[in-house]
Amino acid sequence: MTANVGTIDRIARALLGAVLLYLAFASGLPLFDGALFKYGAAIVGLVMIVVAATRVCPIYSIFGIKTCGR
Repeated sequence: MTANVGTIDRIARALLGAVLLYLAFASGLPLFDGALFKYGAAIVGLVMIVVAATRVCPIYSIFGIKTCGR
């Protein structure tokens, strides 16, 4: 698969993924005590980090979006 995620997009996704993982497991907020929000945030956070690391977003591929310069 070809890269379709640019640098700014990667940084934003990595930061969002890290924040979601922090909220899910270390924040102690009552909202994330329930399984739905805790594991939902964890899954979305992991997906964001994987997309940032691989530079390939499946949703971007479906819609033909490219945020990288190549």
